Amino acid sequence: MVRKRRQAVTDAELAVLKILWERGPLTARVIAEEVYPGGAESEFAAIHSFLQRLERKGLVGRDRSSFVHVFSARCTQADVAGEELKTLAQRLGQNSLAPLIMQLIAQKGLTRKELAELRKLLDEHSRSGARHE
Repeated sequence: MVRKRRQAVTDAELAVLKILWERGPLTARVIAEEVYPGGAESEFAAIHSFLQRLERKGLVGRDRSSFVHVFSARCTQADVAGEELKTLAQRLGQNSLAPLIMQLIAQKGLTRKELAELRKLLDEHSRSGARHE
């Protein structure tokens, strides 16, 4: 879904996106209650600000067809993760995801299921013609 280069997503924006990914389209008030249970009006204003920034970044859509606007994610968790990994690879100067992936695996380890999924992904990638540079 994500096509063009995106700006980084802040932790606060990511918290809003996670709620939209889990629960689907919601009003700003409902999102604010999820992030700040029993919160004040200032927290509602903060959520509204996060939603506006996410909308400008193209990561959230807004349905304006009724008085109360409804927000929905226009990206997937995988889209955001991919962009964050690309940015991290560029910041570290290698511009390659392989060292990052290897470091993550070495640090965290993998379950058998995760290992099987990774093998499957690598097999599919090698059959489809890995990128040569």
